[in-house]
Amino acid sequence: MGEIKFGTDGWRAVVGKEFNEENVGLVSKAIGKYVFDNYGIYKTIIIGYDPRNMADVFSKQCAEILSDCGFKVLYSDKVVPTPVLAYNAKHLDACAVMFTASHNPPEYLGIKFIPDYAGPATKEITDEIVGNIGKDFSTEIKGKIINTDFANAYFEHINKIIDFERIRNNLKSHILFDGLYSSSIGYFDRLLSIHGIEFDSINMYHDPNFGGGMPEPKPQYMQEAIEYVKNHDNYIAFANDGDADRFGVINENGDYVTPNEILAILLMHLRKNKVLDGCIVKTVAGSLMLDIISEKLGVKVLETPVGFKHVGEAMRKFNPIIAGEESGGLSIKGHIPEKDGILANLLILEAMAYENVSLVQLQQQLKNFAGCEFINTRTDKKLENFEEVKPTIEAYSAMNEIADMKIVQKDYKDGVKLYLADGRTWILVRPSGTEPLLRIYIESDSEEKISKIKTCIA
Repeated sequence: MGEIKFGTDGWRAVVGKEFNEENVGLVSKAIGKYVFDNYGIYKTIIIGYDPRNMADVFSKQCAEILSDCGFKVLYSDKVVPTPVLAYNAKHLDACAVMFTASHNPPEYLGIKFIPDYAGPATKEITDEIVGNIGKDFSTEIKGKIINTDFANAYFEHINKIIDFERIRNNLKSHILFDGLYSSSIGYFDRLLSIHGIEFDSINMYHDPNFGGGMPEPKPQYMQEAIEYVKNHDNYIAFANDGDADRFGVINENGDYVTPNEILAILLMHLRKNKVLDGCIVKTVAGSLMLDIISEKLGVKVLETPVGFKHVGEAMRKFNPIIAGEESGGLSIKGHIPEKDGILANLLILEAMAYENVSLVQLQQQLKNFAGCEFINTRTDKKLENFEEVKPTIEAYSAMNEIADMKIVQKDYKDGVKLYLADGRTWILVRPSGTEPLLRIYIESDSEEKISKIKTCIA
């Protein structure tokens, strides 16, 4: 069977190895038992899948198992993004099961359970599901499977959030949509087309191998889009990861715009142009720029451990203006407590249209407002075994100085975060949840400081 563990965003494994018919059957029944024990047999379960290899086959197996258990199952009639399925969980008062491995390599597949609140399952929920594995579960009730198109309800909702008319009339930049072979094909492009917004597109078909790259909207996997932007006048480019919960944005100069910048730009837009009230939720790995911008806007900052399950939980408690993480996921007030890369891309277009400027100009406005720039980097420190993780983090925690700068504050929400005396530099050391290594995040206002810190922690 192999060990089945739910990480920060579900259970993921290699197709044909741990991710096989037997294990999918065990997890499906465990989810069914969880839903039955907590909601009852008449709770609808909706099931979707992204373009990955065998995702359609395994999701259909799951649907059949849950139907045999007695549930009414609404099964997606095509590839569907995670945020679209998540929204429908809320809209239909249903629990959802999504077959995706998000931005993981193409050989992986995964199962993500989404409760009816439409956000990532918290640890107590996934712990209960894992505890159900191998337990017998059946009912006398006859279930059924109904093929369902989940797009229209999501589109109607997005139409209430985004000012498409303003985008169509005011946007000065041209749009390139890099489909990146992902599940956002047929959704992001469809929303633009419905509203008469013109765009160019590349890589517009579903490929389980994702064009030989990775299903991740980062510069190294968006080179075709970057070249397109550089070779065409006044274009911006958008992409999403495999299940479309993350976003990637390229500005008119062909430069990648970091998720931290996107979060800050959208906070300014939502506060000024949409007049939204509330706080901002970010993770401990989020940029200090967000704190500076928030203070100037009179917006409180709430910080969570890394992982959108923590962000989503904070969204449900505090109803923030915007919530997001440095890895490219965000959501906003009035939407769902789940990251949505399609919405993020549309919000950038809306911000540009409201301000009647380019994305490059929005970035400049952000820097002017913040009064400084920040540089972010991340490095991984491999350890011999898991036993080394705790003492290594404790060694960092015991430090009082690094790179000739005093450590003035320490935070222990997720590993240890060290704030340095200059007020512009911090270091976050946190463990990987899957292998014996530490993820070390560094932010500062100069490359020189970052270089010195890297030398000290090597």
